[in-house]
Amino acid sequence: MDELRKPLFLLAVALIFVAVLVEIGASFGIGAVEPNPAQMRKSIAAIDPAVDVNKTMADLNSGSRGDAPPGLGIPYLALIDGLILFTVGLMGVSLFVPARVHGRVQGLATFIFALLMAIAAIVLIFIAIQMLLTMVGLFVAAPFGTIAYMAIWGFFDRGGAAVLLAFTLFLKLAFAVCLVLAQQRFLESKGLVLIILTSLLATVVVSFLHGFVPIILVSITDAVGALIAAILAVIWAIFFLFGSITSVVKALRVDRGSA
Repeated sequence: MDELRKPLFLLAVALIFVAVLVEIGASFGIGAVEPNPAQMRKSIAAIDPAVDVNKTMADLNSGSRGDAPPGLGIPYLALIDGLILFTVGLMGVSLFVPARVHGRVQGLATFIFALLMAIAAIVLIFIAIQMLLTMVGLFVAAPFGTIAYMAIWGFFDRGGAAVLLAFTLFLKLAFAVCLVLAQQRFLESKGLVLIILTSLLATVVVSFLHGFVPIILVSITDAVGALIAAILAVIWAIFFLFGSITSVVKALRVDRGSA
């Protein structure tokens, strides 16, 4: 850490922290959008011309829809980026904490955090699967199931999601550049480089899944992207978990030896 350019490193930490906040905050603003009545009437008529459009519209309007369901893809990216933030955060702590103390605490902190992240990601995987099955089940259950799907998930805010994905991708690229400029030896850490590449790839995948299908199917592909991000997060959390066991064992041996 002697050659570390601290301002650039702290800037890198700030950038990935903002990226995580943006991704988490996306759950409150990205997802289905309220379609206009004319658009809904056109969609219902296209699904089944025999359906009474006026009656169906009245039924949908009288039903309790609640808030528009948020998209999952962008918030789920925070699982991977949370692991990156934790990793560089531990590096930052070493700037202010004695090496002896940091070495003992690092392994245990990583073990606990990775375990919690793995559990959270697994739970979120089941949530994504359940939502994906619900959406697909409704979509293929024509005509009324498809109409219900269209009313709830059929009009995804693809434009808003594209803006957020582009912004978070910029933040992550800027983070990577600042990290390398802070100290080139970060490139020697294969695990750090690979998880950053994983985050960038997952962001691109979610963006691709949003863009290559018709608007009515984006909610489904968004759930697929969320599932991919959560699975990648579980893999990395398990990697962190096993990697930390060695540090925990060494710390325990040192404590016993000094007792």
